[in-house]
Amino acid sequence: MRTRRVELADGVAVGGGEPLLLIAGPDMLESEAHALSMAHALAEIARRAQLPFVFKASFDKANRTSVASARGPGLDEGLRMLSRIKSETGVLLTTDFHLPDQAEAVSQVVDLLQVPALLCRQTDMLVAAGRAGLPINVKKGQFLAPWDVQPIVDKVRSTGNDKVMITERGTSFGYNNLVVDFRSLPRMRSLGVPVCFDASHSVQLPGGLGQTSGGEREFSAGLARAAVAVGVDALFFEVHDAPERALCDGPNQIPLAEFSAVLESLPIR
Repeated sequence: MRTRRVELADGVAVGGGEPLLLIAGPDMLESEAHALSMAHALAEIARRAQLPFVFKASFDKANRTSVASARGPGLDEGLRMLSRIKSETGVLLTTDFHLPDQAEAVSQVVDLLQVPALLCRQTDMLVAAGRAGLPINVKKGQFLAPWDVQPIVDKVRSTGNDKVMITERGTSFGYNNLVVDFRSLPRMRSLGVPVCFDASHSVQLPGGLGQTSGGEREFSAGLARAAVAVGVDALFFEVHDAPERALCDGPNQIPLAEFSAVLESLPIR
């Protein structure tokens, strides 16, 4: 099934029969040095895998389980760090924003705007993203059926911006658990928009450790292979050089040392 082609930057596009797009990075901007190191390493892994690459890291984790949890450097410092990463590595960038009035500032730095799953139905967020003019990746909420995505796409398109991608990241099923219904991938692609599969947040256990979320990263690679087999336009992974020390979402981040093997296992050759 061929979806609409959405051009990002530097000749990189997603959908429309373009090569599978890889979106990867640590969950959060922990430090400038760490983010730079991860961007360099992941860009090289993507180059060897011959996959177009977008680096992702969040400047603010606004939906942490506990008020005491680390949230990141914030908007101004985070955008400064991302700007340096872009200038020193040449990678394309994406990050999420959490308030409508952040969209314009973030769009000056990144190449792909991300709307978080828990905010995916917020009209003001979607309209602000659309008006910023960049391609937009909306993460489908854990509470939505795949056919509930059409109104989300319509809200963005109401601004005249048709550059929309939807990301599947699992659906709430019982307590502290997510389940992926792979039928959602072709159903959302039938809307004509590129679809991304988030292989990291799909194995998250929200709030599963009490004050933090748990995760089952050992299932990420298998789910990614299944998504590629069913048909997607992009894959999203959170990757960390030391997940056991990560400040956010460590249990579902893939160790950097294992990431090349994960990509090599994908049925894309």
